[in-house]
Amino acid sequence: MLILKPADIPSSEITPESIYLNRRQFMGRSLLAASVLTIGKQALAETDMALRDLSFKPVTKDKASGYYTDETLTPYEDVARYNNFYEFGTGKGDPAKYAHELTTDPWSIKVEGHVEKPGEYALEDILAKLDIEERVYRLRCVEAWSMVIPWVGFSLASMIQQFQPTAKAKYVQFETLYRPKEMRGQRSRTSSIDWPYVEGLRMDEAMNPLSFMATGLYGKQLPNQNGAPLRLVVPWKYGFKSIKSIVKIRFVEREPATTWNMLQASEYGFYANVNPDVDHPRWSQKSERRLPSTLFSPNRILTEPFNGYGEQVASLYKGMDLSKFY
Repeated sequence: MLILKPADIPSSEITPESIYLNRRQFMGRSLLAASVLTIGKQALAETDMALRDLSFKPVTKDKASGYYTDETLTPYEDVARYNNFYEFGTGKGDPAKYAHELTTDPWSIKVEGHVEKPGEYALEDILAKLDIEERVYRLRCVEAWSMVIPWVGFSLASMIQQFQPTAKAKYVQFETLYRPKEMRGQRSRTSSIDWPYVEGLRMDEAMNPLSFMATGLYGKQLPNQNGAPLRLVVPWKYGFKSIKSIVKIRFVEREPATTWNMLQASEYGFYANVNPDVDHPRWSQKSERRLPSTLFSPNRILTEPFNGYGEQVASLYKGMDLSKFY
């Protein structure tokens, strides 16, 4: 099995972006942080210089909507350097180290299945019809670590409506780019993943106002290692549902196959809703390490049902046994 429980990760005490850039804060980090953050340092610096500022509507600080939380933001450098993106390697630092090899322009999305408007669409044409906004969402991974990220993008529902799904579209399946020449993890002989990576949502989940398509974070274009140029963010589910570098969207009638569910169904369910009462077979999900975190200050907090978004999404699963449909 590829996913392992990660070691305690690097970084300083929680600070907003404006503070973490301060040299004194940076120099005060532990030696452990320095040793791990060095991974991909040059590649990340090159990425940062290449990213452009985005135009978007700032987040509306309305907690009731779920679009915003006033929890301390995870520093940009941790968001950009600590990733699961197996297309570039299984190590948390591999995406930052190797994702610069990926070409993201031009980019297009194929739309298939039960829709009135199937076809291949240039990403810029899709974006031209959408309202780009900022939202501050938590992202929690099944390995029991989490982040708070200011995403830039648009609601998934607004994009889906462009394609006009028919009544037969009960689920939406997403597919990641398959390009082994640029994504070295896809050419690994030891990988057990059947590429390309695929994920899916029930249609009512996809149309929920919280479901989000990200094109950026921290006000800048999305870095390659975070899923450029287009990734899904489903904040009440574990991070592996938030598929990256999407090139295909398929509208289907039956529950679609998904990558981790195919690999190990007993550990990774189709729904993957954050549930502290349902543990991973190899570790507890009752608490999480909010990044940044250090060996001596792990910043551990209790996990909330639906990652704290129960008010907005719990009704989607009314009457379901969430220990069975995990």
